[in-house]
Amino acid sequence: MQSSALPLGHAAEKDSIKSSYDLNSKRHHSLLFICNGHGEDVIASEIIKRLLKKIKYKSIEVLPLVGNGDVFNSIKSKNFRKIGFLKELPSGGFSNQSLKGFVLDLFAGFLIDNLRNFLLVKQKSKHNYKIIAVGDFLPLLYAWSSECEFSFIGTPKSDHTWSSGPGWDLSDFYHKLKGSEWDPWEMFLMKCPRCKNLIMRDKITANNLNKKNIDAKYLGNPMMDFVNETNDKISNIISFKRIILLVGSRYPEALKNLDNFLNCLQDFHLSKDLVILLPLSINANVIQIESYLNKYGFIKQSKVKFLINEDSVWKKKDQYVVIGKGKFNLWANMAEVGLSNAGTATEQIAGLGIPSLSLPGPGPQFTKSFAKRQSRLLGGSVIVCKNKKILLKRLSLLLKKKVYRLEQAKIGKKRMGEAGASKKIVDTINLHLLS
Repeated sequence: MQSSALPLGHAAEKDSIKSSYDLNSKRHHSLLFICNGHGEDVIASEIIKRLLKKIKYKSIEVLPLVGNGDVFNSIKSKNFRKIGFLKELPSGGFSNQSLKGFVLDLFAGFLIDNLRNFLLVKQKSKHNYKIIAVGDFLPLLYAWSSECEFSFIGTPKSDHTWSSGPGWDLSDFYHKLKGSEWDPWEMFLMKCPRCKNLIMRDKITANNLNKKNIDAKYLGNPMMDFVNETNDKISNIISFKRIILLVGSRYPEALKNLDNFLNCLQDFHLSKDLVILLPLSINANVIQIESYLNKYGFIKQSKVKFLINEDSVWKKKDQYVVIGKGKFNLWANMAEVGLSNAGTATEQIAGLGIPSLSLPGPGPQFTKSFAKRQSRLLGGSVIVCKNKKILLKRLSLLLKKKVYRLEQAKIGKKRMGEAGASKKIVDTINLHLLS
């Protein structure tokens, strides 16, 4: 599964593992990160920041295969740079889920740009590069074909998606036949002697690969390193019912998701005021977002302040919408329930113990099949709703009954794991790839 998420912050955690080797002794390597998705970009950026703090490299480069890699703009170092032929694709990077999206991407130069990036990576073996691939098949293929030693962090795929639930889809039988969601050609690349680390997102996926004599490790889920578990500012809105609205970061699809959720909420009424937290991605057009709020009767408030680092507050009757760019990591833990048509961000609130509801649209990312797969991945912490009526009924129940919230969320929290994986990943990459 390719991840799509709102821009995420980085939660500070205590370093729980003490390295038994001298990190500062490895100065001769140049590193190239290859990643193919927004969630993958965020994971790579955290690892890069940790490496830059601990080791002096000749160069660290990153090649984002999906989008422009805007999340890396926050890394300020003379030893770091983005490379490659970067472009926002019409499909949003999900052309494998749609024939229409694939055709649009072809006309936008998808194959040509990938060939140019591929040739760029092929040159790295001449300059003593090590490669860290983050994502699924494409970055793994790039790393394998480079003739460089590499590590692979396989974040999108999990065997929970086919081993949980009824499992009557053709894809479920296919995965059961293989014994893993990873495909045979991917497993072939993983067995390459130049692959020094294989890191999976959960224990079940690593164990299933181990059964095939593939030395995969589970070190925790790095996605939980980028959200704060607590926030003192919640006291400012604790008296309200609280929803977080996650519409995704792929536009224009995110606007369609916002429209659908606002359409649902106009028919939603509680006996208590409702705060709707709307964290926006860094690529969001705020003017467009505000036009949708105007469309559904929300009025911008000049005197109302919640003091949770919001950019603006909007109100309609007993509902408040709070907007903030790049505020996901601050606000996620404040919500009681999520309305979520997103990838990584949905998984993260599940890891915080917050249940959510999704309402799939036409895509290209958040389709019915994507939503169903995500629900199984998270053990039902996010429930796919067929229509507006079902969503509103479930939303009312979750907001009114804490016991239902806890029941829905408990499996997702277990499956996402605890924060701290990024530190362990950096340590093991240093030990096995860079030593």
